[in-house]
Amino acid sequence: MFNRRHVTSALAGIALAATAGSAFAQAPTKIRFTLDWKYQAMHSWYYLAIDKGYFAAEKLDVTVDQGEGSAATVSRIMSGAYDAGFGDINAIIQNASAKPADAPVMVYMIYNQPPFGIVLKAGSPIKTPKDLEGKKLGGPTGSATTRLFPVFAKVNGVDTGKIEILNMAPNLQEQMLVQDQVQGSLIFTATSYMNFVGMKLDPDKDFRWMTFGDYGVDVYSNGVMVSQKMLRENPEAVRGLVKAVNRALMDAVANPDAAIDALMKREPLLNRDVEKRRLIFAFRELMLTKEAAEIGFGDVKDDRMARAISMVGEAYGLTALPAASAVFNRSFLPPRSERAVKVFTN
Repeated sequence: MFNRRHVTSALAGIALAATAGSAFAQAPTKIRFTLDWKYQAMHSWYYLAIDKGYFAAEKLDVTVDQGEGSAATVSRIMSGAYDAGFGDINAIIQNASAKPADAPVMVYMIYNQPPFGIVLKAGSPIKTPKDLEGKKLGGPTGSATTRLFPVFAKVNGVDTGKIEILNMAPNLQEQMLVQDQVQGSLIFTATSYMNFVGMKLDPDKDFRWMTFGDYGVDVYSNGVMVSQKMLRENPEAVRGLVKAVNRALMDAVANPDAAIDALMKREPLLNRDVEKRRLIFAFRELMLTKEAAEIGFGDVKDDRMARAISMVGEAYGLTALPAASAVFNRSFLPPRSERAVKVFTN
């Protein structure tokens, strides 16, 4: 027979087990998140989401690590080292063609306009894409901009056989243009823009920008992607991740200084003024576009996505083209009212 002590002990044990079970049930989901590059302004909203408790509110424990390139984001997720990340949808398209069961899926588009383009000196005689014929351009052989250049040329009726492209290291692109070793550089706009600032040059007055998106190569670019494993096994975590990022990004648009504050906490050696200018550039040129204002931030247009997949397939010689639904999944987006933005006019 149980005496009172036994009953009390048993009840205490049941209560302890219930408490432990409740705590286990409420434990936050850990997400390993990789960026596309080293600390920059375009990463600030992820840290803002941490500091404001937006991830925690969704019961997520998100660890954000620096990256090694947009394509590397995809590789890191495919390897299983990371659950999610910020990277280029064009790299997803390439991998979804070859390894459809392993490629991550983008769930929130951020760079509505691609950062691919050609930068020219302000006084250059090159005024149209056709004027590139007979000129020497520079760009890293493996960069997305260089790889997509033949598509840019085809769309604009440019004969690539009449253009010399010099392979160069990414950190030399601006210098070689300034030194007239090339007449144009195949660049990532947000990176080159601030590199010129660092060289004490004015990227708006001293140079002209021939961006691919303005000349018919309307591919998308960077956004939040997740592994297929995470999509299958924890869709609510995906939904929470997207919701938190969206909240932080809306905050960053409303208050860029707060976003830069969050970034500077992680890397105090960054130049605050440079990073704020980089953030404003990204808002203006890559993110807060007419299309984003029309459909809401984070989404894409299906017909444009289909065209983009075809262009990427041509650029990279893909033997099979993935369906748009295989590379972008909009079902985790917050309501349109929570993603409403205006065209950035600053």
